[in-house]
Amino acid sequence: MSVETGLKQEFVDIKSQKALQFFSETLLTYIKKGLAEGFKSIVFVCIGTDRSTGDSLGPLVGYKLENNNYNNFYFHGTLKNPVHAKNLTDTIKLIETKYENPYVVAIDACLGQTDHVGYISIGEGSIKPGAGVNKELPPVGNMFITGIVNYGGFMDFLVLQNTRLCIVMDMADIISSGIKYVMWKLNNEYIKMQD
Repeated sequence: MSVETGLKQEFVDIKSQKALQFFSETLLTYIKKGLAEGFKSIVFVCIGTDRSTGDSLGPLVGYKLENNNYNNFYFHGTLKNPVHAKNLTDTIKLIETKYENPYVVAIDACLGQTDHVGYISIGEGSIKPGAGVNKELPPVGNMFITGIVNYGGFMDFLVLQNTRLCIVMDMADIISSGIKYVMWKLNNEYIKMQD
C-alpha cells in the first residue's frame, strides 16, 4: 500500500492514552468536510485478507462494523467477504453504481519505518493497495486510514505473514471504535437538525 505523495496525514500512536479520542476527532473532521462538499453516503472499503496476519486489519475492522444500523454508512470487506487484490476493481465499480455520490474511506494495513510501527495514519486522498508487495491495483478512497503493522523494505510478503496479531487487533479496536463514535455523533447531529 502506498499513499499519494504530498497529501496531509495525521499519525496516531495506538499506545497513547488519547489514541482513540484523537483518531475519532480527526476522522470526524475529515468526514464532515466530505459531507460539506456534497457527498451523500459514507462507504468504508476495508481492504485485506484473513489469510495473512499483517494484512487482516481491513477485514477485522469490517467484521466489527458490518452490522451497523446507521443510515448512509456502508461497509465492504469483512472476514467472511474480504476485499482484496482479486476483487478490488469490481468492488470499486459496485460502489460507484450502488451509492449516490459516495465518500469512500479506504482502510488498509501497511508496512513502514521501524519507528512508525504501531501508528495509524489518517488523511485525505487515495491509497494504492498492494504497492508494498508489487501488485498493480487501482487507487481507492477520498480519504484513507492505514495501520502500520510492521516494518518494510525487505521480503515484505514474509513480514506481513509474520506480523503479530496483537498489534493488528489493537489497531482494529481503535479504528472500529472511532468509526462507531463518528456514526453515532453524525446521527445525533442529524436528529437534532430535524427537531
